[in-house]
Amino acid sequence: MEGAVTATADPRTVAADRGVAWWTEAWALFTKAAGMWIVLGIVLFLVLMVLSVVPVLGMLAATLLVPVFMAGWVLAARKVQGGGTLELGDLFTAFRGDKLVPLIVVGALLMAATLVLGLVMGVLGIGAVFGMMAGGATHSAGGIFAALGAGMLALLVGLLAGVLMAMALWFAPSLVVFRGVAPVDAMRISFAASLKNMVPMLVYGLIYIAASIVASIPFGLGWIVLVPVTLLSVHTAYEDVFGA
Repeated sequence: MEGAVTATADPRTVAADRGVAWWTEAWALFTKAAGMWIVLGIVLFLVLMVLSVVPVLGMLAATLLVPVFMAGWVLAARKVQGGGTLELGDLFTAFRGDKLVPLIVVGALLMAATLVLGLVMGVLGIGAVFGMMAGGATHSAGGIFAALGAGMLALLVGLLAGVLMAMALWFAPSLVVFRGVAPVDAMRISFAASLKNMVPMLVYGLIYIAASIVASIPFGLGWIVLVPVTLLSVHTAYEDVFGA
């Protein structure tokens, strides 16, 4: 039965300019209920911020719940698409029903990957620090450059791993709630879909970088709009790559 479900979730490759369309379509969804989308974004930020204040456990809980909130957001997006009225409770829709556990499993997999990445970067970072200390103590330029190289490697590893994790997460909550795909399969299919659409994803990412710079200029106030629009673009990208 599971194989039948995942077989219907084959991603398609779309044109490069769809990376722009994901943003324009997300903006059109945002303008249908701009005020309420902003409220939902602020509430989401506050919830995650409160969780992050709690040492260790709070951060772990926040990571576990990210896919659940993403699922709530895409469900709300589909509701607005269908002419429904957006409500505050829509942010927590995915906490109800049989999709909560699979979504938390996605969060657990994300958390495990994050912990492994943190461990690897920590080892590389400690190596760089000790290399700098050893190079400085012995006045060895080679040792210092080697340590700097280790530090750069840690940053590159972190950046690459972050991109790979984002690819695995991007469509996973939508696949779970709309297609009933199992957590591991959802992340695998999400990664494959992102890989197949690397060019529109790159276009999308360049627009995001430009938008984030603009959003940060007025004391960061632009993020009040950029965050909900970005989350809506997850839904528009999903519908484009997988169909409604």
